[in-house]
Amino acid sequence: MPPEFDAAFRDRLADLFAWRRDVRRFRSDPIDEGTLATCLALASLAPSVGNSQPWRFVRVSDPGRRAAVVETFARCNAAACASYADERRDLYASLKLEGLREAPVHLAVFCDEATEAGHRLGRDTMPEMLRYSVVTAVHSFWLASRAHGIGVGWVSILEPEAVTQLLDLPRSWRLVAYLCVGYPVEEHCDPELVRHGWQERLPGSARLTER
Repeated sequence: MPPEFDAAFRDRLADLFAWRRDVRRFRSDPIDEGTLATCLALASLAPSVGNSQPWRFVRVSDPGRRAAVVETFARCNAAACASYADERRDLYASLKLEGLREAPVHLAVFCDEATEAGHRLGRDTMPEMLRYSVVTAVHSFWLASRAHGIGVGWVSILEPEAVTQLLDLPRSWRLVAYLCVGYPVEEHCDPELVRHGWQERLPGSARLTER
């Protein structure tokens, strides 16, 4: 028999979704290894095209490699900042967009585009479904982490090929997400980019089109 999810559970689930934040400010406290393993195991329950399970989580612990990731972020961040007009550039420069130096755990998440698993089911017409499948695993990990009081920050201001090379990974692996993971310094009910005036959250109805 499938489990029954009552109204109390649904309310708590709504809280979990609402309190999933993109964290940039981390405490240095280490994460319990068992808890991290649990969150990764839950991420592996994510759906994937053809049941291909193409996600590859890489824990980046080497200080030299971490420093190299910080360098690629710094290059990309400077270029991005320079691309904005004056007022928006000043706001961009004031934002904290990563927690690479503070987060105790770094996870680089890749898509193995050479995987034989799934036998190409569902990918001939939309090969990008492999990477979309990895995103479902990232989001599942994010929610599982939040349920354990752990924060996650997704850093996308990076050079994907440079990160893949510096981690010495197969050429068929494509970087999808670089995650900073740790306990948050502070908790907020609103996203940081909303709080600092970068972008308001759009109403859900704005994304629904009827035909």
